[in-house]
Amino acid sequence: MSEPKLGAIHYNWPGYDLEGFARRASEIGYKFCEVRASDIWVDDSVDGAHRAEEVREMLDGYGMAISAVEIGNDFLQADPADLEMQIARYCQRCNVIPLTGCDIARSDGGWNRNNQVPQDQWDGMMLDAFKRCADILEVSGTRIALDNHGITTNDGDWQLSLIERVGSDRLGVNLDTMNYRWFGHELSSIDRFYQILAPHVFHVHMKDGIGSRENYKGAELGGGEINLSHAVSLLQGVGYEGAWTAEYEGPEAEGGVGYEKCFTWLSENI
Repeated sequence: MSEPKLGAIHYNWPGYDLEGFARRASEIGYKFCEVRASDIWVDDSVDGAHRAEEVREMLDGYGMAISAVEIGNDFLQADPADLEMQIARYCQRCNVIPLTGCDIARSDGGWNRNNQVPQDQWDGMMLDAFKRCADILEVSGTRIALDNHGITTNDGDWQLSLIERVGSDRLGVNLDTMNYRWFGHELSSIDRFYQILAPHVFHVHMKDGIGSRENYKGAELGGGEINLSHAVSLLQGVGYEGAWTAEYEGPEAEGGVGYEKCFTWLSENI
């Protein structure tokens, strides 16, 4: 049995730039990480392909590899031209991702910023966008790991339905273990979501906490109410081989303390 890939997301590390994050995370023991879109696509003046190789080499110097790249997409757009731009940029960025040494585009569905897109249009808009992207990604070999996030994609039944309707092995899930609870789902429903989605999981955010919406409080792994062991068992049962990526939103972010506690849990439970 191969050694589990224990990782951390480059998120909520106050006071650390990307290299500082890599240094501290590697000191803790992490060997994999998810990088942010802004780590690679800094601005329009920076060549994404060149930057991707730079980031890969820098992380390698700290004994770390990239498990996934946040792509920074938003497929809920009121203006059709803006949606076309989002799809084109998504596909361009997916061509860059293999240069980081991984094949996972950690993707959002959409955020509906400023509430400009009626809810009854969300499903069709995201379905069409992911169908188009999945067809194009057959060339680059990149895989789409759709996150359950916010109020637009945080439903396991809907995620499975989307995967089935898109009908491409390029589309799977980035399973965030806490976000369903943040949305308001009951713990029993969340455990069922883990079960039905496990065969489609490409990447994982191991996250814990308590409560929903305004009552949500983040915690270190094992310090909240999420049935993490159930998620781990199901994923191991289907042969998940990706990274177990910690995401910490608790009160001890300074100095990476919370992520250090998460690493201890991962080391003892994966």
